Amino acid sequence: MTWMVTGAAGMLGRDLVDRLRARGLGVLAVSRGDLDVCAADDVRNAVRRARPTVVVNCAGWTAVDDAEAHEDAALAVNGTAVGVLAEACADNGARLVQISTDYVFDGRGGRPYPEHAATAPLNAYGRTKLAGERAVLGTGDGYVVRTAWLYGAHGRNFVRTMIRLAAERDTVEVVDDQHGQPTWTRALAEQIIALVHADAPAGVYHGTNAGRTTWYGLAREVFALLGLDPGRVRPTTSAKFPRPAVRPACTVLGHARWAETGLPPMAHWRDALHEAWPALR
Repeated sequence: MTWMVTGAAGMLGRDLVDRLRARGLGVLAVSRGDLDVCAADDVRNAVRRARPTVVVNCAGWTAVDDAEAHEDAALAVNGTAVGVLAEACADNGARLVQISTDYVFDGRGGRPYPEHAATAPLNAYGRTKLAGERAVLGTGDGYVVRTAWLYGAHGRNFVRTMIRLAAERDTVEVVDDQHGQPTWTRALAEQIIALVHADAPAGVYHGTNAGRTTWYGLAREVFALLGLDPGRVRPTTSAKFPRPAVRPACTVLGHARWAETGLPPMAHWRDALHEAWPALR
């Protein structure tokens, strides 16, 4: 089995490539400098030359607020380019794993969203990612793995920002009205590998760590792991930090579909954070 990972220089892409190589699996790591995913002919040629068994698309427009002002550009990356990649995979016998987001939901339900729940994105980023989902699912043989609140050892993320702010400020204000699931990129990488190796049915899977918290709750856990007083983290509301893109209030994802594969869902977010901690410092 040969894997091709686009967006391989990103936080998830790097962990996925590392885990594949640790297992002795063949992997072609493709970064932005190697391939412009919006160049359709280049994408088709790259897949045809590599002849991968599996393609995991970790590439994407991830600047949520910038997408509000540049939705067409974000759609080109998150939607149109994914459609081209899906067609190239179908033409060359490769299975595509598309990384998507909890932002395809409006966050108004309050309960975990099952994989089959109706989508209703509130912002441009969510709309463009949903377009990519539809392109993959339209082939009938791809996976969409929705994830959220990613953190890891590579690149910028909320956990590492809190570690930095803990050293710079006496107190930090963090929003307490957005609910979700912090997810360790290495754990997600392992789950993606397990999904493919199980030859699971095509369709949507939710790749987030279990449980739920708020950004405030996550920040308090980071301070506790640093051996600092979690009381230095002060709760506030999203209204205190207005941003161009509306954030959904509660995008906790359900994980029932993993049972179809015979695989367990991912670990609780707190357990994952504790395991990841040595690599985050």
